[in-house]
Amino acid sequence: MNTCTKVFLRQKAISGGRISLYLDFYPAIRNPHTNRMSRRETLGIYIYASPKNERERQFNASMLEKAEAIRCRRFEQLLNEQFDFLDKEKLRMDFLAYFKQKCRQKYQKWDCVLRHFEIYCKGKCRFCDLTVDFCKGFRTYLLSARRQRNNGKGPIAHNSAAGYWSTFRALLKMAYQEKYLRENVNDYLEKIEWKEVKKEFLTLAEVKHLVAIPCKIPVLKQAVLFSCMTGLRISDILQLSWEHIQMGQDGGYLIRMCTEKTEEETNLPISDETLALCGERSEGLIFKGLKRHMVNHPLKEWLKSAGITRRITFHSMRHSFATLLAANGVDILTISKMLTHKSVKNTQIHAKVVDERAREASMVISLK
Repeated sequence: MNTCTKVFLRQKAISGGRISLYLDFYPAIRNPHTNRMSRRETLGIYIYASPKNERERQFNASMLEKAEAIRCRRFEQLLNEQFDFLDKEKLRMDFLAYFKQKCRQKYQKWDCVLRHFEIYCKGKCRFCDLTVDFCKGFRTYLLSARRQRNNGKGPIAHNSAAGYWSTFRALLKMAYQEKYLRENVNDYLEKIEWKEVKKEFLTLAEVKHLVAIPCKIPVLKQAVLFSCMTGLRISDILQLSWEHIQMGQDGGYLIRMCTEKTEEETNLPISDETLALCGERSEGLIFKGLKRHMVNHPLKEWLKSAGITRRITFHSMRHSFATLLAANGVDILTISKMLTHKSVKNTQIHAKVVDERAREASMVISLK
């Protein structure tokens, strides 16, 4: 049997001779932004505790009327959700504002998807506009969309389109779970299949060579070598702080943090040599001064000065880490855990690279 949530308008005395108005839910409801159960919602509305004149009394009456209107609206929304009624007010809300709010909690790719979606919907989209056909249209758009960088020269890569589409579908799932959408549109949308591409990586000899090559931005060199030794993404290295470096039960050091992409806590053991790349222990961020833009042109310049002309990106350091582990006999499950992959399937590409190198090696010795 459903227990209908009750909504009460409460008052609380605060400083400055004011009273704060807030909503009290019973039983508690789940906050859609924090995903935690809560009984309170602060309205940001204040009234005079002891109105001194007619103007202040009228102000109090007006604010109380507005707060009561909000209380009634919240009760209606909860009733609609609890008994599966269609909340028309939510459907008229701005989906783009919701998208932007989610982007602030996510990583850079979400901003790219948002920019493309704003172009597709011409800057206007409500939740009620998110029909199956409308969303399918965005899928078609992504498959032929132009790049947002380099003055729009050339279409975005197929796998970029697949990644953007996957992110957009994840957003639709969130909106459905938070009851902004009446049905899960994802059930009717096909994914964009990924194409297998050659993943560039550095050999151990190249990594050792980079150690000896000076870089105009020392913190960039430090971060690149650290990624080669840990497989961490740039998004995680940018937020890595000294509090994440802890002593493990086995007496060695490890990185304990929640990775930005998977949003899951990981415990990644590191060697003393890797720890040394962090420099002297202090407070706050480890790679102070490191900016995301440094992994573009400055990284290319440094690699070029080292004689590396292949298309190597910062993410290639992650591939280098995995491939070097596989080449040295580390099993695929261990590599998968160290890369914080949710599935071993995502890790197998690195083992395949090693298999190809093994085939080449087998042809070196010939009796002919």
